[in-house]
Amino acid sequence: MPTATSVNAGLARRRAAANLAATALAYAATAVVLVALASILVTLIGYGIGGLSLHTLITDTAPAGGHGGLLNPIVGSVIQVGLATLLGTPIGLLAGIYLAEFGGRSPLASTVRFVSDMLLSAPSILVGLFVYLLLVAPFHHFSGFAGVVALAILVVPIVVRTTEDMLRLVPVAMREAAAALGAPRWRVVVQICLRAAQKGLLTGILLAVARIAGETAPLLFTSLGNLNWSLSLNREMASLPVTIYQYAGSPADDWVQLAWTAALLITAGVLFINIVARIGLRGQNRS
Repeated sequence: MPTATSVNAGLARRRAAANLAATALAYAATAVVLVALASILVTLIGYGIGGLSLHTLITDTAPAGGHGGLLNPIVGSVIQVGLATLLGTPIGLLAGIYLAEFGGRSPLASTVRFVSDMLLSAPSILVGLFVYLLLVAPFHHFSGFAGVVALAILVVPIVVRTTEDMLRLVPVAMREAAAALGAPRWRVVVQICLRAAQKGLLTGILLAVARIAGETAPLLFTSLGNLNWSLSLNREMASLPVTIYQYAGSPADDWVQLAWTAALLITAGVLFINIVARIGLRGQNRS
């Protein structure tokens, strides 16, 4: 009969083998993701860097062969993404706070959570069609404002989900300690819970920005795009994703080059926002 020592030794070997296999799979999955990301970045840089110049950044789009740039799509994307983030983020934060701190299992909380999950999984083109029927078709013209609303709708469910999840990770003991000192519920949420979860909340907002920065389908039904310079939200407005969509399949070589450059600019912009936000949070934590 096997002794207790041999049984324990066999169990230890099996556990060590399982741990080694799980670790190897984790490293392999990480390597696959890093290789895929590196290949995307190398491709974007290789094809997009050739069109990146001061002329491209300060010149409006032009007809094929007209040596145009990407100034108005860049400005249009910054305006639409920025306003959509400012519009959708507070709504998502408030809804996430309600679900995590006050809603519980009430029917209203269940409804809000269900609608948020549905929006999170819905194709963005459906959001574009919805906003088209709401803000474009009745007024018989496309507009930058409709594009902002469509992108804001995409921001809300991402921020709702990350806000709820991050607030639920805050230890209950922190809430109880603040309540024991006589702090009202709203102050506990604002000064304790939100501060403790700020990294996760910022990550959720950045994920939302990263998603809407490259969305094309909703903008095709709302702001449409504009080859001319326009800052009016009541008119068609250019954007980098729509410009990429229009230029990538063009037979004109200069438009194809600008499409690659626009894709590189979107990726670099999202990466820059993430780096700045991380450095800012790290400085706050040290202080």
